[in-house]
Amino acid sequence: MIHALYSVAMWLTQPLLILKLKRRGTQEPGYLHAIPERFGRYTQALPPHDGPTVWVHTVSLGETRAAAVLITALRQLLPDMRLLLTHGTATGRAEGAKLLQPGDLQAWQPWDTVGATQRFLRHFKPQIGVLMETEIWPNLVATCHKRQMPLVLASGRLSDKSLRQAEQLAWLARPAYAGLNAVWPQTPQDAQRFNALGAPVRAVLGNLKFDATPDAQQIATGHRWRQQAARPVLMFASSREGEELALLQILKTFSPPALMNQGSAAIDHEASKMQWMIVPRHPQRFDEVAELIQSQGFVVSRRSSWGTSGPASAQDETGHAPTIWLGDSLGEMALYFGLADVALLGGSFEPLGGQNLIEAAACGCPVVMGPHTFNFALASEQAQEAGAALRVTDLTQGAALAAELVTDVERLANARQACGNFAQAHRGAAQRLARAIVHVMNASVAGLVRTG
Repeated sequence: MIHALYSVAMWLTQPLLILKLKRRGTQEPGYLHAIPERFGRYTQALPPHDGPTVWVHTVSLGETRAAAVLITALRQLLPDMRLLLTHGTATGRAEGAKLLQPGDLQAWQPWDTVGATQRFLRHFKPQIGVLMETEIWPNLVATCHKRQMPLVLASGRLSDKSLRQAEQLAWLARPAYAGLNAVWPQTPQDAQRFNALGAPVRAVLGNLKFDATPDAQQIATGHRWRQQAARPVLMFASSREGEELALLQILKTFSPPALMNQGSAAIDHEASKMQWMIVPRHPQRFDEVAELIQSQGFVVSRRSSWGTSGPASAQDETGHAPTIWLGDSLGEMALYFGLADVALLGGSFEPLGGQNLIEAAACGCPVVMGPHTFNFALASEQAQEAGAALRVTDLTQGAALAAELVTDVERLANARQACGNFAQAHRGAAQRLARAIVHVMNASVAGLVRTG
């Protein structure tokens, strides 16, 4: 009865979803593409294919990039496979298009109604479904179970906050987690939380993000631009709403009198001698952050205006307002980490759970993180233990520590070396997960043959 009520609620909210997509589409046109796919209605024909169709679901940009290494490993084990790649966000779908090969398929994740999920599976007929990291939908799980199609969760993560939320909806969440065929968490702590919800945890196989290889050309370009910069570069990486304003207000106290409109004196601080760069987490906020920088009295220099020559002079030395660089491009985090000497970790200075610091380490960029890293708890702890990351209590302390680190040549060199060691030590999850996924798929096919 409870599941039926949930199904009715999801069916009734379909008009609201359409309105939301149209509203998001005004800023990100990708959300207006193929809206009927969200409801399991497809126009694309499926060409004949002899091999298995492997469905991989990646919600957004981060999961899609992590899935890239898993997809490569799956192709090595299943050279005749056809990839079906689904997404929930426009940035995820745009990134996913880069992973497709001839014959592969791409679509939106079906909205979690009984009809949409049934139409999705009837149309694409995958042999196995692989959910990346976090997303579990009750009707989708139930429909896959009814069709005897295995559905697994790869590189799964579940924070304490998400566990508490799931336990509040245990009547709905527990059957969904228990209905999966296998769960392979990133960490032992994730495994404990999944077990608490009745999920079929098979083994802890690690975090796919360690296996991703940053773009070497982007890193080299970033290094070249850093050498051209007039001063060390500090970056606020994947910043979230509220954090940019907090940083700008801190920098105003470290800046020339041109920014001191309240009559207070500027503080002579190492942070004022650095070139600061902000790279927002969400691309729809690029313009908003640019306006915010200007409203606080700074000059903004946007990556989208740099071309191939790189940023302009770091700061006007005549006493005018300093310039903040704004990373307003997609798919160039390796370039930004190559350009930066040290990065502040976005999402960690407000109770937002932090962002992924693994890519920064792989690019050799040390990280200063705030107190809130619960979404990546183990990776953050391991990075701190390895010396690839430093922990502070607030953003003011973070800005000061980043500036201090970048002026200590030996300490900075040691931190960069620690980044490489940390990133290398945790590789291998892609191959382990690919083998586990193929084993589940083959076991399912064999079981169907026996029962058939």
